[in-house]
Amino acid sequence: MIDLKLLLADPAAIRRNCQARRVPDDVTAEVDRLVELEARRKAALQEVEELRRRQNEIAQATGKEKDPARRNELIAEGKRLKEEATAREEELRTLEAEVRDRLMRLPNLTHPEAPVGGEDASRELRRWGEPRRFDFTPKDHVEIGKALDILDFEAGGKVTGHGFYFLKGDAVLLDLALQQYALQMLIREGFRPIITPDLARNAILEGIGFQPRGPETQVYSIEGTDLSLIGTAEITLGGLHADEILDAARLPLKYVGISHCFRTEAGAGGRVSKGLYRVHQFTKVEMFAFTEGTLEASGRMHQELLRIEEAIFQGLGLPYRVLDIASGDLGGPAYRKFDIEAWMPGRGDAGEYGEVTSTSDCTDYQARRLNIRYKQAGQKGTRFVHTLNGTAIAVSRALLAILENYQRADGTVDVPEVLQPWVGKTTLGA
Repeated sequence: MIDLKLLLADPAAIRRNCQARRVPDDVTAEVDRLVELEARRKAALQEVEELRRRQNEIAQATGKEKDPARRNELIAEGKRLKEEATAREEELRTLEAEVRDRLMRLPNLTHPEAPVGGEDASRELRRWGEPRRFDFTPKDHVEIGKALDILDFEAGGKVTGHGFYFLKGDAVLLDLALQQYALQMLIREGFRPIITPDLARNAILEGIGFQPRGPETQVYSIEGTDLSLIGTAEITLGGLHADEILDAARLPLKYVGISHCFRTEAGAGGRVSKGLYRVHQFTKVEMFAFTEGTLEASGRMHQELLRIEEAIFQGLGLPYRVLDIASGDLGGPAYRKFDIEAWMPGRGDAGEYGEVTSTSDCTDYQARRLNIRYKQAGQKGTRFVHTLNGTAIAVSRALLAILENYQRADGTVDVPEVLQPWVGKTTLGA
């Protein structure tokens, strides 16, 4: 969540930020409501402090009083003040909880260089590689996978339901190869590998910025528990240091997590979302970083995560473009977000770019919600860290892009050179 002090200092700026991010009007209205609530909270706090001061005075006077009648009067007054203070403290706790709940609804601030507008306003920063020109009519990955008997959506639908699938044979080798390729690259970059749980407490999901309940949720919840299946290892990696104070000398902390990801994809559909592009379960290799709490520190890390994402897809030989995502298409926690879209020959009528990675600088938004701070040696107090996340490999979409870009006229598929040591062959289906 954003710093309440910033909101109180300039409510109009926070309202403008909400409008630029195209949040619902009822969310923008929380700004004025928070100003009012915080005034009431401060007044309640002053009342509690005054009551406690009077309690102390009465307690001291009672101890010194020699007259029994006057002493009884003071005891009665102390009891009354205690009851009133208890009631006011409960009111204060209620106000504090309401301030936090309403503050949690507001999105993060927005980087001044991020484009303003909806999805169409996102800015293309650069392209790498040239889309392949086929001398035959290319197939989409669903056709390729079925012909090679390595993707089975029918069996997935029968066993689990729409949006689930089986990987078979060479697709399994390719899946594991992609994980190893990304993992080994990130270990060389100084990231510590972690296999995370596939479940997290709802409080952690909420801290990261996900909504585990309600009609708009994309999360699978476990009935009768406070647990949900994670949609990304960002959730579990971000929660790793919840309620901790980190040593500044350890920062930045860089983790690479491997997890299964589960998403309801409510409302998703359409031709471009077919096959592996939008599924309910997939494996992802995710980068996560904790930096010092400055825009300079997290900005540098954001560029590092983007550089690594580009290196991964350049190594795979997959053409892509980089987008600076517009304010209206940012998730609530993201201060700035870059997407990489790879060329997918089977997408649309003549091929299109489709998202394969994203990386977000969330500044201190998640850290405030999860209470993750750091302390500098020799300095008083603590500060909130900044958190960042970035997709190294979302295996399902990387598989899609490889099958479509590396297909041959005879139905076989070349294996990118960097993956061949793990796949153990140069061609799928040969």
